[in-house]
Parts: sequence; C-alpha cells; structure tokens
Amino acid sequence: MPDGFLVQHREVGMLRIYLKPSDKVGPRRLWRAKPLYRELIRTAKVDGILNAVAQHTQYGFSNRGPIRENGSEIADPHLTICVELVGDRDQLDLFCRRHGDLLGDKVIVYKRLEHWAVTRR
Repeated sequence: MPDGFLVQHREVGMLRIYLKPSDKVGPRRLWRAKPLYRELIRTAKVDGILNAVAQHTQYGFSNRGPIRENGSEIADPHLTICVELVGDRDQLDLFCRRHGDLLGDKVIVYKRLEHWAVTRR
C-alpha cells in the first residue's frame, strides 16, 4: 500500500478552563446575561484560536468546591464545565491576558500537544 499522504506535525497547546454553566457575562436583568462558556468560545473564534469546545461533565468538583453531579431529571447548574481551547502557546497566552476579566478565579490548565495535518502528496 503506497503512502500517498504527507503528515506534518507542529507543536500547539491546549488550555482547559473550568467553570460552572451558570457563570454569566453581562447584565443579569431579564435573563439577558450570556453564559460565560459561550462567550469564551465566541471570543476565541474572533481571536483566531484553532479550536474551541465546551465539554459538559457528569460528576466532579473544581477549585476545591463540593462534589457535584447531574441528576436524572434536572441538570446541576453548578457542575463543572470545561472550555477547551487549542492553538499556539503565544496565542493562548495573549487570549488570557486580553480576556482576564472573563477568566477571574477560574482553574486554567495548559498542556503541550502536537497538531497533525494530513495532506495528499
């Protein structure tokens, strides 16, 4: 089987930002406040970040808080959600410095990764 594809690798980073789905941005009048996790993803898109997703959890704790879990009928608005951003380290660093007002007291973790691009030869 011929290898008709080229694999290119480059180092990137991943930020994981842990917060509550109930964390909001903006005025809280009349249900107008936006969910923080959505604002972080929207802002990451505007800033040119390679990838941004929100991952809901089922059970756990964050920032030394109590253990939370989703019930079978009602979701817990305080159970941790993870916003994951993937991009160049300098770009992720700039994102944090630029949007520190959104990140406040959140637990933020950085990890080095490799981005692989597969293209036809």
